[in-house]
Amino acid sequence: MRSRSSRAALAAFLILILAGVPASFAAPAAAAPAAAAPDFKAMLEKLDAIDDFTGSDFSGVFTIVSDKPGEKQSVNQVRMFRRDEKKQFLMLIQLPEASKGQGYLKEGDNMWFYDPTSRKFSHSSMKEAIGGSEAKNEDFGQKKILDDYDIEKTSEGAIGKFPVWIVGLKAKTGEASYDRINLYIRKDQTLILKEEDYGASGRIMRTTLYPKYAEVAKGKFFPSQMLIVDEINKGEKSQITMTEISVERLPDKVFTKAFVEQVN
Repeated sequence: MRSRSSRAALAAFLILILAGVPASFAAPAAAAPAAAAPDFKAMLEKLDAIDDFTGSDFSGVFTIVSDKPGEKQSVNQVRMFRRDEKKQFLMLIQLPEASKGQGYLKEGDNMWFYDPTSRKFSHSSMKEAIGGSEAKNEDFGQKKILDDYDIEKTSEGAIGKFPVWIVGLKAKTGEASYDRINLYIRKDQTLILKEEDYGASGRIMRTTLYPKYAEVAKGKFFPSQMLIVDEINKGEKSQITMTEISVERLPDKVFTKAFVEQVN
C-alpha cells in the first residue's frame, strides 16, 4: 500500500505540472458525458504507433535528477539514439563525470554495456537502471505493449482534471519487466498520464507519471517530462526532462561498437 506521504507527493506533482499543460492538451471546461467503452486493443496499438519512429531516427538528451533519503541529490545525463526499424538503440552517459563515456548499445536482441576504463563490452539488458536512478534503459526505448502483455481488465477514472481509461495488463511471459501494469490513458487524446508497475507478488514496484509530452514529429509523441517513484524504497524518486529532440536521420555508424569506442 502506498504511504500517505507518497500519495500526497504524487498528487502535488500532478496538480503543479498539469496546470501548465498546453491548451492543445487541456481538459474540457465542463464535465463530459460518460464515454462508451473503446476498442482497448486498438488504443494500445495507437500508443505503440505514436512512439514508433520507423522511417526516421530519434535522438535526444535526458537529464535525470534523483533523490534518495539521506543522500545528496544526484544528476545523470544521457544522450539517446534510436533507429526503430532495425531495433537499434544507443545510450551514451555524459554525467556524472565519473561515468562519462559509458554506454549501452542494442543491436537486434543483443544489448551491450561499454566501459571506457577497460575498453570492453559486456552483455547487459534494457531492464538495467541508469546510474543508480529509478530510470531504466527501456524507459527510453521503443515499446510494443501487446507483444509483452494481455489486457486483463479495464475501468474509468481521472487524474487531476483529465478523465482516463485505466487498462490493467498481465504479462504474457516471464521476460516482461513487470508481472502486471496499470496504464492511465487520457480519454481526449491517446497518451499515458500514469503507469503503475507490479511484481509477481502483487506488490507495486514503481509509479511513473507522464505530465508533459513533446510532439517530436507529426503524430509522434514522446514524454518530455517524467517522474518515476520507487514504491519499494520509500522516498526514492527520479525526475526526467528531455531536450535537444531530433528526428533527423543519423549516420549508420552511430549504431556500432566502433562508434561507441570512438566517441570515448
